[in-house]
Formats: sequence, structure tokens, C-alpha cells
Amino acid sequence: MRTFALTCLLCCSAALGSLFAQPIQPPAADPSAAEAAPADESAPADEAAPADEADFEADVRDLVDQLDAAQLVKRQGAERELIEKGPEALRYLPTERSSLSAEARMRLSRVRLALEKEKARVATEAVTVRLAGASTLGEALERISAASGVEFEHDVADSTPVQLGKVGALSFWPAVDTVLDAASLDIDFYGGEEGVLALVPRASQRPDRIDSAAYAGVYRLEPTTVVARRVLNRPAQSGLNIAVEIAWEPRLTPIGLTLPLDQLHATLDNQVTLIPESVEGDINVTSNAGLAFSEIHLPLQLPEGRPHKIETLTGLIRALIPGPSATFDFPLAKGADEARNGAVTVKLEAIRPNGPLHEIRVLMAMENADRSLESHRQWVFENPAYVTAADGTRSEHLGYQVYRQTSSEVGVGYLFDLGGKVEDYSFHYETPTGVVPSEVEFVITDVLLP
Repeated sequence: MRTFALTCLLCCSAALGSLFAQPIQPPAADPSAAEAAPADESAPADEAAPADEADFEADVRDLVDQLDAAQLVKRQGAERELIEKGPEALRYLPTERSSLSAEARMRLSRVRLALEKEKARVATEAVTVRLAGASTLGEALERISAASGVEFEHDVADSTPVQLGKVGALSFWPAVDTVLDAASLDIDFYGGEEGVLALVPRASQRPDRIDSAAYAGVYRLEPTTVVARRVLNRPAQSGLNIAVEIAWEPRLTPIGLTLPLDQLHATLDNQVTLIPESVEGDINVTSNAGLAFSEIHLPLQLPEGRPHKIETLTGLIRALIPGPSATFDFPLAKGADEARNGAVTVKLEAIRPNGPLHEIRVLMAMENADRSLESHRQWVFENPAYVTAADGTRSEHLGYQVYRQTSSEVGVGYLFDLGGKVEDYSFHYETPTGVVPSEVEFVITDVLLP
């Protein structure tokens, strides 16, 4: 069996006061959920409620009052202690701040952003799955779904027995691969819907998934093809190309996924080191919410001699990971309005006729967007935007046009057929409430050469 080493370095911005987002809500209670993910003594403190809610709330409110203290040292200390309270303090921070001074409001904003950032960081970490005790395919998949929120569709009986052996706590992809290997199944990424993985029978001679992949954070990397090319009359164009399938947890579609070429290295079994044909620039990886994987091609130098395999292939994955999503609701009878959640403010700027239709103009602004709203990023245009009638009937938009786009905000006009009674409808907009920058190192081992 081949083994894979990995080092996962999930790097977020060092300044606590710069990001955002609210936590991913846990899945609905399920009989297997407790067994799938029992309380973990190492879990972040913000995932558990304080022992004494009343005292905790009183402490938070007292510290908020101290943000207006006469002494600077008390004001600074109160801000620091509020951040140290952790994201659980968010629920007790005041939303009405008119009684506070300008300086206290500024400090309170920094505290809120720091705590929202920490919630986003926790929400984007890899989930933990516990499979111990699962004896059927259905039980094992339920454990994974309870921990991750990812669903599975397949034509195999849930009662199919699986022999999982002694397995401890696993992250999402090792857990999935362990179960699929035991059931002789594979994944058809094109077959499932968003948040759903389609399982299919495994092709003959397909090696075990657990032996074929490297795991790094929320990612799974599997080399699929190695092509050596020797150009006799233009030797500089010779090279080695490795196709790698990179998959991510379906609940966390990355934004701006790249692999910097200067971080890519391969060590052969003869201890020769290969680097890319060019070390400048990045390999950009396409990602969208409807497909939880992409294929990338790693261009390396053509090795001399006859090496048998690449012993280690190392690299770095950089991405912006979206925090948990929130829905912003606007009754059209109120007209222009705005709301904030995490690092995101959504403004319903205008409702106006556009021929037989109506255009609803929405501006989404994100603090510390960190290149996530650059013009070539398409994720923001995949955000659900729809209206509901008084009876709850949902209607999707009929098209949209972008009327503003900067590094921190995007304005989109959505077209709807609202008839003559605009006031009978409500507009709804769903979006991640922040982004978390991450860097993850990966190591793939034992890649056979042609």
C-alpha cells in the first residue's frame, strides 16, 4: 500500500480585526449524529455554550460599557478581553450603538469583525468523521453526512455490509474513500447535484481510492495520467506532464484556487529533483458550486535517464474559502433597504420597470474581500437571487446585468416578472458572509513514470 504524507497549513490573515462571517449551522439532529461526531475535548471553544450564560452575558455587556471608560488603558483592555471571549460573545454585542461614543463604536466594530473572522475560520476547517461501529453502507454514509452536510445518491442497497476495520477520527475525504473502497464504489462528479456526490460501481482494475490520493485540508489530490514528451528537433519543448484530479469538500467551493509554480517540486527515485518548465506564475484552477472537482496539469522538466517513479511531488494550494452563507430578505413593499451579516452588506437599491418586467438592483459589499470580487471571479453571479409571492411561491430571476463592480462591491440588476403588484413580493439574496484566505501544502508520493 502506498502512503501519502501531507502538511496542512491553513493560513488566515494575521490581523484578527479584518474578517468576518457567521458559523455554519450544524446539521439537523440525527440518531447517528452523536455517534458520528461526539464531543471533542479539542474542539474550538466557540462551538460550546458557556457554562453560565447569565454571567457570561453580564461580563460581555460590562466590557462593552468599558469601551467608553475614561482611562485609555481600560478601553484597550475591554476591547482585548471581548475578543478573548470568543465568537460566543457575538450574540450579546449590542446592535444599537447610538449611546456609545465614536471611539467605542469603532472599537466595537473591530471586536465584531475579529469574532466573525474566527467563526469563519472554524467553519472552513476540515470536518471530522467517526466511522467506528458502522457495519453497513447506509450507516457509514449517514455518519459522513451528519458530520459534513454532504449527501450521497447511489443504487446500492443501504444494507450492503462494509468491513471498515479499526478506523479512528478521519477528515472528510479519507472517510469517504474508506467507505467507497469497502463497498467497491467510486464517484461520478458529473452525476450529483450541488452538495450531493453520485456514487457508481468501481471500474475493473481501478486501484483503491485510499491508496491513490493525497489529502491536504479540505482537498483530495489524485494523479491520473503521466505523459512524457521528447521533442527531438526542439529539446527545450520536451517535458513531463502530470494530470491531477483535485477535489474539495462540496460544502466549501474555493474561490480563486491557484497552485504557484515556484512551489512545485518533484524528487525522483534516483534523487534527482525536477522543477516546472517555468517557475513564474500560477496554475489557475476552475471551480464552481455545481462541480466539486477540477483537473489540473503540472508541467515538469523531462527527466534524464530512466527513473522509475516520482517519490515525492510537493506543492502549495492557495485559495479563498467562502464562509457560511446567509439569506438577506427584503419585502418589496418597503422599497430601498439594506442589511448586514458578517463582513457583507446587501443593499436593495432600486425597484424599477424594465419593459414588461421589473429590475431589482442589488449592491453586495464585502469588507476585506481579498481579491474575491475581481472581475474574472464568477462565484458572486452564482449567488441565488429570487422572489417569493405572498403565498410562498418562489420565482427565479429571468436574467441579470452588472451595473457596478469594484474590489469590494458588486451591483447586479435582476429581472423578474412581477406583474402589476410589486408590493406583494419579497426579494431574497443568498451569499457567503465573508471569505477566508488559506494555504495548504500537499505531498503526493510514488507516482509511476511511463
